[in-house]
Amino acid sequence: MKEEKEKLTKLLSNKTVIVSCSGGPDSMALLSVVNSIKDDNNVKVIVAHVNHKVREESDEEAQMVSKYAEDNNDVFELYEINEYHEKQNFHEDARKIRYAFIKDLIKKYNADYILTAHHGDDLIETILMRITRGSNIKGFTPFKEISSWENISIIRPLIHRTKKELEEYDKANNIPYRIDKTNYSDDYTRNRFRNNIIPLMKNEEDNIHLKFLKFSEEIEKYYDYVNNKAKEELSNVTDEEGNIIVSKLIKLDDILVENILSDLITKYQLVDYLPINDNIFNNMKDTLNSKKSNALINLPNGYRFGKEYDKLVFDKNTSKVAKFDQEFVDKFENEDMIITVTDVFNKSNNTIALDLKEVKLPIRIRSRLDGDTIEVLNLKGKKKIKDIFIDSKVSKLKRDNYPIVVDGDNKVLWIPGLKKSKFAKDKDEKYDIILNCKEK
Repeated sequence: MKEEKEKLTKLLSNKTVIVSCSGGPDSMALLSVVNSIKDDNNVKVIVAHVNHKVREESDEEAQMVSKYAEDNNDVFELYEINEYHEKQNFHEDARKIRYAFIKDLIKKYNADYILTAHHGDDLIETILMRITRGSNIKGFTPFKEISSWENISIIRPLIHRTKKELEEYDKANNIPYRIDKTNYSDDYTRNRFRNNIIPLMKNEEDNIHLKFLKFSEEIEKYYDYVNNKAKEELSNVTDEEGNIIVSKLIKLDDILVENILSDLITKYQLVDYLPINDNIFNNMKDTLNSKKSNALINLPNGYRFGKEYDKLVFDKNTSKVAKFDQEFVDKFENEDMIITVTDVFNKSNNTIALDLKEVKLPIRIRSRLDGDTIEVLNLKGKKKIKDIFIDSKVSKLKRDNYPIVVDGDNKVLWIPGLKKSKFAKDKDEKYDIILNCKEK
């Protein structure tokens, strides 16, 4: 480990570092290497261990890591997971919990670096899995020796080593470690690659992990070039409010569009689980190229993607539409609009003056109903409110929350900000009340 020790000596001197340590041969080898250089270089070591509480051996493994940290005068931090919220996706829930734990430790100790024990075999496994499942160009550069997360650098000093080398290092230096028996089970995709495919590849080339590392680094160069170009173009397809304009976006070269979408996906994956495969990614692109002005698709884990009136939509739909119907007294307010009584007459659709003798009281404000129509001021006949929303480019998400002003007979008097009914009065006509609306 001479090369690793020399690199870490240059990087870690006078620093506080968090070493993510599961107790396996990889992370224990990493912890040993860091401890070997810490005293001479004034390195403060925080050992972070997560006890997942899913195997009988978990508690003993935590005790082993704790004792090793204590023997080496390291700070030991333990997090025990006693409850999983997403039982259908245990691995993703555990990942979120680990990330939150590390974030807390970064703040608590004002840490300079995070160290993880990813090695060459991990790199091979990840790339093979992504090739098999389908990925974009960024997916073939799963992790680098040094990268950034949450404004802190993550160092993977063992990336040039194989798992076998790390186990041999542990044995030669009497470093304790524990083996997770589930690593030998072929129930998991990663294990099938680890146990069956990679050994065959190593029969052909002992240093196949270095070949994959070179492949990943080469891909990274091309990705960086395309990514920089995409960032330049992104400013040209974004309006003043930060919305991506779809009609401009789809005119870019396909590789730039894919890069921009991939970057958006990556941002969400940093905080949530968003598994996007080739089929879903192609559906996303098809949705943007749809001739419909409004086109949305549902993505995994409650996300939605598409366009609304030429603006790209990509978010987690957390809104819960609740139907409302209430008598108007002097003020109405929801998350989108405020409606109040005013004494200022205005001809715009933001106000309406009413003669209360011509309508049935009480005046009510409610959410829209299927089939709602309005007799629009100065127009003959009725018009569907749905069509008015479409013409006015009101997004589908806002339509069900949009307040509609009606009378006691459920006749639509006013669609605030959009249309007045035939019951609206002009300034020189008789009226008893003026209502005013203001968007938030």
